Amino acid sequence: MTELLSPLAGTLGALKDVSDPVFASEMLGGGVAIDPTMSTQQVVSPIAGKLLKVHPHAFVVHDGTVGVLVHLGIDTVKLAGDGFTVLAAEKSTVEAGQAVVEWDPSVAVAHQMDPVVLICQMDTAPGPITPEAGRQVVAGEVLFAAV
Repeated sequence: MTELLSPLAGTLGALKDVSDPVFASEMLGGGVAIDPTMSTQQVVSPIAGKLLKVHPHAFVVHDGTVGVLVHLGIDTVKLAGDGFTVLAAEKSTVEAGQAVVEWDPSVAVAHQMDPVVLICQMDTAPGPITPEAGRQVVAGEVLFAAV
């Protein structure tokens, strides 16, 4: 069983409650949302595996069975990397809890963007993951077991 770790510190919420309809409908897979703590944070990989894709605002890691998308904020691709520092290379292998990106969510807020972090277990049906909404989490803490 693969356990998914929190990529950063913040307040846990339901993916279905986010403002982006693609993520809220769990079209990309079930998961959770985290309202991040407003400080510069190292965003860590939720599982051990290969970084299939790395952008400043998002990354995908796959362990051969489970794929996870971590998306930092809504519409933050428009920041063109402002507020983000990529720390790990695409196609590299990472350990669970290893830093992938450093991010200051206050940059997104300053640009009137929602800083919510979306963690999706890719290719899963909507609904099986129900977070403890309102729970405070820290980077590296177990969020849920892969479904």
